[in-house]
Amino acid sequence: MIRESESAESYLRFLPEPWRSAAAGAVAESTWWAWPSSSDRPCGRVDVHVLRARRSAAPLRVLLLHGGGGHSALVWPVGAILAHEGFEVLALDLPQYGRTRVADRGRVRYRDWVDLVCDLATAETDDDPRPLVVFGASLGGMLAYEVADRTGRVAAVVATCLLDLAGDPDARRAVARTPALGRLTPLLPVLARVGVLARVRFPIRWVAPMSAMSLDPALAQACLDDRLGAGSSVSLGFLADLMTHPVRAPEEYRGPRVLLVHPAADSWTPPEVSVRFARRIAARTDIHLLTGCGHFPVEQPGVDELAAHLRALAADLVVGET
Repeated sequence: MIRESESAESYLRFLPEPWRSAAAGAVAESTWWAWPSSSDRPCGRVDVHVLRARRSAAPLRVLLLHGGGGHSALVWPVGAILAHEGFEVLALDLPQYGRTRVADRGRVRYRDWVDLVCDLATAETDDDPRPLVVFGASLGGMLAYEVADRTGRVAAVVATCLLDLAGDPDARRAVARTPALGRLTPLLPVLARVGVLARVRFPIRWVAPMSAMSLDPALAQACLDDRLGAGSSVSLGFLADLMTHPVRAPEEYRGPRVLLVHPAADSWTPPEVSVRFARRIAARTDIHLLTGCGHFPVEQPGVDELAAHLRALAADLVVGET
C-alpha cells in the first residue's frame, strides 16, 4: 500500500547513533520559492518547495540536491548532518518530486532541473554573500557539477555519485533496472519525439532498481512506499532527456573544487564509474569512498567519514575566505 511521503524527521530514524540524536536538533523549516519566469516555459509555473535549516552565524551554506526518485525530506538525514556540522542548509524538491507544484508535470525535462538549480544558486548568492557549497546525492551529483560549471556561483561541489549518462555506457547500465533496459536507452529520444508518448508516465521502479537505494531493507522499502519520491512516476520525455543530456567534459570543467564521497558498498552505482569521471576533472578533486555505506549513505563508519570530509572542506573554504 502506498503511503503518504515520509517526513524529514521520520527519515532521520535511519541514521545511526549518535547521529540520529544529534540530527534531531536540525529543524526542517518548510519554505517556498517561485522560479522566476517559469510560466513562460513548457512545463508552466513552478513553485519550488525548499526545506531549510537556517544558521545566521554559519560561515558556509549548502544547497542539497536529491536524485531521481528523491525529494528534500528523503535527503534530510544528510542535511541534518550538515546542519550539525555548522552549515546552513537548504534542500529543494525538484519538479515532479516532493511538494513542488508544477503546472504541467508531463512537460518537465531534465534540462528544467539544470536551469532551475542554476537560477536558485544565483538567487541565493545574490541575497547572501556567504560561500555556497552544492551537495548532490545520486543523480544530483552530476547536477551539482553542471550547476557549478555554468554559474560561477559555487564555492565547492560535493557528490556521492558522478554519472555521465549521455557519455558513459557504464553509467547508463548502472542506473537501469535490467541490462535489457540499459540497451534500450538509445531508443528513448526517438520515442519521446512522439508528443503523446513523451507525456506518458510510469512508475520509476519499472526502469530503475529503486530497491537498491539502501543496504537497510527498511529504508529501501520506505523509499519505495514514498509516493512523493521513489513510489511516484516519471514521464518518458523526462527520462529521455535525462539519459541523453550532455555535460561539459571533465577536462574542460570550469567550476570549483570537487569532493567525491561515493559509498564504497553501493550496490546500485559502482564506485569505479564515479571515480573514473572524477579523476579527469580539471580542478582540484578529492576522492573518498565511504566505508560500509550503500547508495543512501547512512551506515557506519561511513557516516563518520562523511562528516569528517565535510568538516575538512569547511575548514579549507573558511580559511580561503579570510
